[in-house]
Amino acid sequence: MTTKTIVHVLRHGEVHNPEKVLYGRLPGYRLSELGVQMAKAAAQAVAEKDITYVVASPLERAQQTASPIADQFGLSIAVDERLIESGNFFEGKRVGAGDGALRDPRNWWVLRDPVTPSWGEPYTAIASRMFAALMAAREAAEGHQAVCVSHQLPIWTLRRHVERKRLWHDPRKRECNLASYTSFHFEDTKIVGVSYTEPAAHLVAMSPTARDAKGA
Repeated sequence: MTTKTIVHVLRHGEVHNPEKVLYGRLPGYRLSELGVQMAKAAAQAVAEKDITYVVASPLERAQQTASPIADQFGLSIAVDERLIESGNFFEGKRVGAGDGALRDPRNWWVLRDPVTPSWGEPYTAIASRMFAALMAAREAAEGHQAVCVSHQLPIWTLRRHVERKRLWHDPRKRECNLASYTSFHFEDTKIVGVSYTEPAAHLVAMSPTARDAKGA
């Protein structure tokens, strides 16, 4: 008999970031008030699903996003370091187009290789750890459903890895909005489908920073 399991990988909600820096793995970056609403919307979207396991990146914004989901199912939040944001040379710096660290010629050498990439954690390393975290969540929720809370680049890299696409990509074309679910459907240990939903789209539309959320 085939065992069906679904692992929903959720990107956290909007972060309070008035300095508009790439916050990456820096501590202290928590959800904004709108981000808290996004987390609640994400929880409501899975309220009728068979969630038996909730796990999150150790970063505050991921833990906050996981909290209403865990609460509504009476579950504790497991922590998996493999779900953490990717490492980045520009962490803590402003990196908007035409300003900040990207205008400094001393940093241009760091941008020399977009394929690895040279400015941060290799895509292959991100894919490897995220896939391991995905499979661990599948095992923990076998026959049911799990929620893993992570970050935009790791989630998108995982999806591209599963779909056997090249890992380097145009960041502007990522399908991984704030508080969105990228769901991996399993039959036994085999992934048979990937789906995507945006339960907080109406809130994302209200966010002035959603299009360029830094270090997400």
